[in-house]
Amino acid sequence: MTAFVEYLMTGIARGLVFALLAMGFVFIYRVTRVVNFAQGAFAVFGGFITYSLLRAGVPQGVSELLAILAAALIGLIFGIITIAGDLPLLASLIITIGLSILSEAILMLIWGTTPITYSGLTGHDFVILGAFIQRQYLIVVLASLALFALVALAFGRTYFGKAMTACASNPYAAKLSGINVKRMGLVAFMLGGALGGAAGVLITPLSPMTYDADVSLAITGFAAAIVGGLTSPGLAVIGGLVFGLAEQFVAGYWSPSNETAVALALLIILLLWQARRMRLEGLE
Repeated sequence: MTAFVEYLMTGIARGLVFALLAMGFVFIYRVTRVVNFAQGAFAVFGGFITYSLLRAGVPQGVSELLAILAAALIGLIFGIITIAGDLPLLASLIITIGLSILSEAILMLIWGTTPITYSGLTGHDFVILGAFIQRQYLIVVLASLALFALVALAFGRTYFGKAMTACASNPYAAKLSGINVKRMGLVAFMLGGALGGAAGVLITPLSPMTYDADVSLAITGFAAAIVGGLTSPGLAVIGGLVFGLAEQFVAGYWSPSNETAVALALLIILLLWQARRMRLEGLE
């Protein structure tokens, strides 16, 4: 029972991190129709930038906030490169893959190939049903829920949130209403960068970050986003939790080396399911 509770809490925390990445995929896709395969790079930059700021003596909270802002800026730069030229969607998708590869090279040149980590929330572990849980898992859960609430509030109460929703629903009508659709696309990339950076900031104290971790993070985040057809933030959160729990229970009861294989298998199943659903909707 103790092991089960540990795997459950760890899986929930990791699942919420995957959900942050998945929401980044969803917001960018809804506004631009581009699948941003560089989404995992934002998380890696977030983790590494926080690590460097902490080593420079910057307080932890400030370091993490600055890293998230830096990831948002990187997201904006990626957005300008990807969508500023009115390229076909396939070309934009290929550009995001190229940006992911470029990010790995930049990360390796600046920080090298050694995995990095840093301490999370200090204090004693807490006990749930006899299982000792690190406090960092609690901060991951609380911070993720706070970010989800903040994003929901922003989309419901702010101009940019409502404009992005309008662009996602009907870009042509939004353009006729005076909304700059391309600008909203860049805002979506910034939001995706911030969410990815937050994911990296939260997960690095629990799992050492490497310069090439963006691929595995992007795969899992994309798989979680597929649960909602790349259009539903709520279902993306559910997808992230499913993948986080699945990976953790596989690692705990089977083998950690099979985590990626399980994620890929679930991704293939979800892609086939989505393809079948879209085909049936087309027949109707």
